[in-house]
Amino acid sequence: MVKVSKRCETRPASGIRKMSVIAASYANVLNLGIGEPDFNIGGNVAEALKKAVDAGKNKYTPTAGIPELRAAVMRKLKRENGIDCDADSILITHGASEAIQTGILGTTDVGDEVLVPDPAWPNYQGQVHMAGCKSVFYSLLEKDRFHATAEEIEKHVTLKTRLLILNSPSNPTGGVTTKKELLEIAQLVKKYNLAVISDEPYEKLLYDGAEHVSIGSLPGMEDYVFTANTCSKTYAMTGLRVGYLQGPKDVMAKIVKIQEGASSCVNAPAQWAAIEAFEGSQSYVGEMLSQYTARRDILLKGLNALPGIDCLAPEGAFYAFPNISKLGKSQQVAEDWLKRAQLITIPGSAFGEAGEGFLRICFAVAEATLKEALARLASILEELPAK
Repeated sequence: MVKVSKRCETRPASGIRKMSVIAASYANVLNLGIGEPDFNIGGNVAEALKKAVDAGKNKYTPTAGIPELRAAVMRKLKRENGIDCDADSILITHGASEAIQTGILGTTDVGDEVLVPDPAWPNYQGQVHMAGCKSVFYSLLEKDRFHATAEEIEKHVTLKTRLLILNSPSNPTGGVTTKKELLEIAQLVKKYNLAVISDEPYEKLLYDGAEHVSIGSLPGMEDYVFTANTCSKTYAMTGLRVGYLQGPKDVMAKIVKIQEGASSCVNAPAQWAAIEAFEGSQSYVGEMLSQYTARRDILLKGLNALPGIDCLAPEGAFYAFPNISKLGKSQQVAEDWLKRAQLITIPGSAFGEAGEGFLRICFAVAEATLKEALARLASILEELPAK
């Protein structure tokens, strides 16, 4: 019989998927676990997609992406992120997922160490594993509002450290690392000559005056940083799978070979739609953010009114990350809420050891769903002492 590879056998399993499997046996479930916008794509983007199909723009494209989209990304990065680059430094990818995997494969060798945030999107660890590297975790702490700090990162640098992964705004915490903190991290990167992959899919989902800063825009960082992004979160284009990786041009010219062998190119109509997303009307992005803000406020107020729960206000993304350590271990609490309230949340332990004692709750759902979820929680937590 054919044996499965050790690579597959040992790849870390997703704690997010585990909750979905458990939930399949329950009825009347409210899903606050999935990290996906509940909006459709903008009408202008949908029209651009349709026009591309009708015009027969459905053939293979250059592996790096159609020139028109790469140019649009170049303009977007300069206009919105302060990253001055040219189109030859940009690779169009199947979402940020492929951008990150490609970036890891293009900057590390087997046995290298990669600094990974904890808690963080679980696929970082899986992608590092697939590259034959070792994940070394640096903590995002509640006392620091879940911001990445140079002090914490430097504790884990060794002679084998090759790459640092950053994610701001953060999934799952909603933390937004400040410019001051990023400047300190930038000095650390130069000190140890590290590559950086900065994963920025939630860059426009910001609250209470929080500012997103791309570390690739900071002085002298153009030779160190690979910026990964996607149309998925900002433009609700999750299923269209269009993202990009931008980095030092000489390195990107070689990294493109990885995508050539993996997937040839991103589907052509979606690339044309992405141009419209970046350069067309942004009004519906503002409308989505307005609704996310209202939902965040409803969830935050409701959670902090419940016994045993304390929740920092998320500064970005569309996740709350409440501290539920007074109620028990995160997996136990998530399963208890599913059993007793038919409510899907994701245990913080699914995102790393530092996530223990927290739950991720997604508020990219209707206000009515959030209010019903809070009512259900209130009914099962009523026996606990009031705050």
